[in-house]
Amino acid sequence: MRDIKFQALVVKHALSNLGSNMHWAGIDSYEEIIDVYDISFDNGKIDYVTDKDGDEFSFADKSLKSVRQYTGLKDKNGREIYEGDILKRTVTVVMYGSGKPPKDIDEYLEVEYREDYAGFYIGERPLFAYVDNTRDVDTGCRCSKAEVIGNIYEDPELIESK
Repeated sequence: MRDIKFQALVVKHALSNLGSNMHWAGIDSYEEIIDVYDISFDNGKIDYVTDKDGDEFSFADKSLKSVRQYTGLKDKNGREIYEGDILKRTVTVVMYGSGKPPKDIDEYLEVEYREDYAGFYIGERPLFAYVDNTRDVDTGCRCSKAEVIGNIYEDPELIESK
């Protein structure tokens, strides 16, 4: 049976969680991704989520920024893959007959939920085609299994710079 799990990007207040040192540095809040323990809905939309300590975060008070779902898949290291994660894999391109050595190309891939297909995708391809595959779905070239290296909330530069 598939695990249904969620994580959320929330805003936490520094003084309540990390003491006064952050206050002296001029920081009164910070963003953190938490595991969601409970979700409350109002008219089919998320009202608020709670963390393991029972703290509530909501869109209404702007303490809840985003919610992301577990895809049900794990990367090559056994790490759970969530919507918004950034995966890395290395594709080895071989130019047969050229006399050139194989060339490794790193790919950085964003996991997205596609409403039109009701599933998790990377671009136009289903996520599962990238996770455990050692052949590129388009070219047939050898490639490494995918690895989670970050997410679009904490590491957007991994996608933006590529």
